[in-house]
Amino acid sequence: MEQKIYNVLFLCTGNSARSIMAEKLMEHWGKGKFKAYSAGSYPSGQVNPFAIQTLAARGLSTEGLRSKSWDEFAVAGAPHLDFVFTVCDNAAGEVCPIWPGQPMTAHWGVEDPAAIEGTDQEKLGGFRKICGYLENRIKMFVSLPIEKLDHIKLKDELDAIGLSKYE
Repeated sequence: MEQKIYNVLFLCTGNSARSIMAEKLMEHWGKGKFKAYSAGSYPSGQVNPFAIQTLAARGLSTEGLRSKSWDEFAVAGAPHLDFVFTVCDNAAGEVCPIWPGQPMTAHWGVEDPAAIEGTDQEKLGGFRKICGYLENRIKMFVSLPIEKLDHIKLKDELDAIGLSKYE
């Protein structure tokens, strides 16, 4: 029997840093079980260079990354979504599109590394820290026995991951 591939969408307002990093981390840690996407409610139109640098330093491909609207995933022909995670508080508070198929949702908010002020090294350090937080949550998620959990238990696990200390 062929294993199901779950589609996961990470949302943030600008789709330039956190959601982009989460997409690539999920591609890496969930390979073979998850297909990852990212989008924003008000996409910035560009991927933050520190996000690209952070991903590249972890050996993750940055090819094809782009800042895009969540509207791309709420239309006919878009990938069927199994999970939708918000990674910033702004996106979590916004009225999201109606996702076809009613995917399971959770909020996994982390601070915005793009808001860090200081030298380029300090900014890069902030991106690395947030990337690590996202990576820890994604590792917890991909280790869940999704197919063995009922809907309520799975939702509880997803929410717990979002509430977990992410350091």
